[in-house]
Amino acid sequence: MAEYTKTARNTVNRYRGRGVYDYGTIHTIVNTAPILHVSFNPPSDPFPTILPMIGCMGSFASPSAPLSAPLDLYLHGYVSSRLMRLPTTPSADDEENGTPLCIAATLLDGLVLALTPNHHSMNYRSAVLHGYATLVTDPAEKLYAMELVTNNVIPDRWANSRVPPTNVEMQSTSILRVAIVDASAKVRSGEPSEDRKDEKDEAVRGRVWTGVIPTWTAYGEPVPAEKNRVVVPRHVSGLVEGCNRENEKKAREVAKG
Repeated sequence: MAEYTKTARNTVNRYRGRGVYDYGTIHTIVNTAPILHVSFNPPSDPFPTILPMIGCMGSFASPSAPLSAPLDLYLHGYVSSRLMRLPTTPSADDEENGTPLCIAATLLDGLVLALTPNHHSMNYRSAVLHGYATLVTDPAEKLYAMELVTNNVIPDRWANSRVPPTNVEMQSTSILRVAIVDASAKVRSGEPSEDRKDEKDEAVRGRVWTGVIPTWTAYGEPVPAEKNRVVVPRHVSGLVEGCNRENEKKAREVAKG
């Protein structure tokens, strides 16, 4: 199983047993998370900036590469946003080309309720990636990334919408390709871990409910636009049905550990 190399920066220290470094797990978390949080250091500002963005792992050179292979991260944004306007050439201190970024993705699978609040937890899958971002200028790669990101949100949506984008749409959209340097995931599943003293306290156990509340993302019934003329297509209804079913199944399985 191919993995990201462990470094001082990406090695999980607390609860080391929850640390995961293989490509497949990390890339799946990124592609499943509806929102990615991207942080960077703006010039002449002491505070780091964090932006919610959409993105997807992929490879323009090898479009059929599986999630278990080395991949780039493509981020979609508006052309005039701060991140898209940052320099993408190396500074004197950078060994790599591009803007240094940190990307976080988190999926919540359940609320874990223990006998005491101190042992409450959550079941989750999270990933943190570090890499260097460069602006995609090749039109073919830009189209590839736009289709990739669109279909990662709603499978088959690209082919079932008005494409290709117009020149204005292409010019107003920017795509960043992030070459990943290192990454790690942290995953928790299962029931609460209790304090041994509490477990032996029959009075406490007799009055406090413990367990897991499975948590998952669920889509509602599609609501047509006022000017819509088309019945709900299969790629839309299938997304709702499939994601709701699979997300619930995953959360309930995770609750059991």
